[in-house]
Amino acid sequence: MCLVCLYAILGGRSAWAQKELRVAAAADLQPVMSQLAQEYEKATGVKLVVSFGSSSTLATQILNGAPMDIFLGADFFFPEKVVAAGLADETEPVPYAKGTLVLWTRKDSGLLPLSLERLTDPKVTRVAIANELHAPYGRAAAEALRRMKIYDQVAPHFVVGENITQTAQFVESGNAQLGLISMTAASTPHFKEIGTYVLVPTSQYTEIRQCAVIMAKSDRKADAHSFLDWMLSPAVQAKLSEMGLAAVK
Repeated sequence: MCLVCLYAILGGRSAWAQKELRVAAAADLQPVMSQLAQEYEKATGVKLVVSFGSSSTLATQILNGAPMDIFLGADFFFPEKVVAAGLADETEPVPYAKGTLVLWTRKDSGLLPLSLERLTDPKVTRVAIANELHAPYGRAAAEALRRMKIYDQVAPHFVVGENITQTAQFVESGNAQLGLISMTAASTPHFKEIGTYVLVPTSQYTEIRQCAVIMAKSDRKADAHSFLDWMLSPAVQAKLSEMGLAAVK
C-alpha cells in the first residue's frame, strides 16, 4: 500500500476516534458518575474517563502534574488549591452541587430504629468516618460531632476511611456498625436494600459546596467547559436530588 494511502486511512481513523474527557472526581460522586457519564456520552458523543479519589488526593495529583481536564471536588477548599497554584482556567472554583451528610447502618446491625443518639449507644464500638484531613465529608462529619458535643465520646470508636467510598464500604461490610457517609452512597439501590439512614442536620456542619475547576493547560478545554455547562443545566441540576446531591441553581 502506498504511503499516501496509508496516511489517509490512519488520518481517517484518527478523525473518527471518539473524544474523551479526563475527569478527576471526588469519591462521593462514584455512585452517580456512571449514570451521568452515560447520559453525557449519549447526548454529545464525548466519553468521560473518570478517576475517583479523595478531594485531597486528587488535588495533590493535579498539583504534581496529573493530566486531567476537569476536577470535580467535594468542596471548595481543594479546587481552590488548584486555582491558587495557577493551574485552573477559572479565577475561582465553580459550584456544581451541594452534598448531604447522613448516618447509615445495615438493617441487620441491631441498631434500629436508627437515630443520631445511636452514635453514643454503649453497644456501638465501631463508627466509620472519612479522614477529615483528606475528605470533605470526613471534615463535615467531625465538625457535626463537635457541634453536637459528642466528638470525644465517639472518636475512640472511629474506623477511618481514606475517602467516603471506603468509609461506606466499612459499614456495608460490617467492619463498622455505623457510618457517617454521603447521601450519594446511601441513596444507591444496593445501600437502600441492605441499610437505612437518617440525615445529619445541615445546621451541624458547614455547607458541603462541591466545586469544579477546569485545567488551564488542558488541550480539551472547550469540551471541559461544555461538560461543566451541561452539569449546571436546569435538566441535570433537577436530577441531582435523585442521586443524593442538591442543586446549586
